[in-house]
Amino acid sequence: MLLLIAVANIPWYLWGSRPSDSTVHPAGEGGPDRIAAVVTIVAVDFRVYPMFAFLFGYGMVQFARSRRARGVPERRVRRMLRRRHWAMIAIGAAHAALLFFGDVVSAYGLAGLVLVFLFFARRTVTVLVWASLGLLALGALTALAVFGAWATDAGHVPAEAGGSPPGWAIWASTLAVNGNPDYLATITERLGMWASVALAQGLLLPIVPVCILLGMVAASSQVLEEPHRHRPLLWTTAIVGITIGWAGGAYAAAGYLGLLGWSQDSWYAVMMIALCTGLPCGLGYVAVFGLLADRLRTTPAVLQPVVEVGRRSLTCYLGQSVIFAPLLCAWGLGVGGWLSSAGAVLVAVLTWLALLVFATWLARTGRRGPAEVVLRRLTYGPSPQ
Repeated sequence: MLLLIAVANIPWYLWGSRPSDSTVHPAGEGGPDRIAAVVTIVAVDFRVYPMFAFLFGYGMVQFARSRRARGVPERRVRRMLRRRHWAMIAIGAAHAALLFFGDVVSAYGLAGLVLVFLFFARRTVTVLVWASLGLLALGALTALAVFGAWATDAGHVPAEAGGSPPGWAIWASTLAVNGNPDYLATITERLGMWASVALAQGLLLPIVPVCILLGMVAASSQVLEEPHRHRPLLWTTAIVGITIGWAGGAYAAAGYLGLLGWSQDSWYAVMMIALCTGLPCGLGYVAVFGLLADRLRTTPAVLQPVVEVGRRSLTCYLGQSVIFAPLLCAWGLGVGGWLSSAGAVLVAVLTWLALLVFATWLARTGRRGPAEVVLRRLTYGPSPQ
């Protein structure tokens, strides 16, 4: 999963190329670069952070269940969850200020604060009803975007004088922060972008809240701890979710390739279709990993390093930015100024492999991940208990 996150994030560092109209991927590439971009658009972009949002909601219930089993009072469990979510917002803000404006940890923390207050320990049917309302809202937003694009292209709604800003101009403005050689100046730029991204992802767009709520429901039935009891659900979610997700991704890829025939003013409709279909795809990926766990039952020795990465997932997520930013940004080595899409995917894979080695070394020396240590301290306070 962290490999997918690396592949999803690295295009935002390619500041030296003109992005396409509907995606952040460089336009005008050919050969292996175009293949890499298309595969990423179909299978990764907007499909990974819903997956992590689901797991975040799932983990909240696991966290609470384990504390209750130790006799921790319900009030204190909720207080620890609040501390944990405030700590995530703080860690995300530091991540954005120092390295990457697209941090998602703070968005999850923000959503967690609100959703725990509103829905924690509520009846399953209540949570499912509100998750369904969120899905309807997302579908309505996507339908409005598609209708608006169709109306503009059909001439039913006149475009503004000179045309609205094409998608590539908006993507280029976000990439510009990584192309700024003045590191101190980029801190305020990243923080400004981070605030809007965290608010939009965490609360305004219903994708993250819906996935968190669905994760809470799944955790109440221990779907991932006991996958053998939920095989029909997992198979259905995997097949239907990934089919919808890849179909929507293929449509977005067609827009990237210029095959749709829509004008540049309609880029937002392609993006909304990719966003909307990314939610079921992310859930489908979770189901695939659940089925894989059911199949393996025990961890083969060759996969143990992957387990160690999972146990230090926050450290490894932040570690990607620790490698990406100094290597790719203009204030560092500036490799992002000339790197292509295929080269970026290769860098993402090598980064994930390096973090695999790092996590294995931490495990063999008996250490937790440093980010996990910080989050744990901020959640529990100074007491060793």
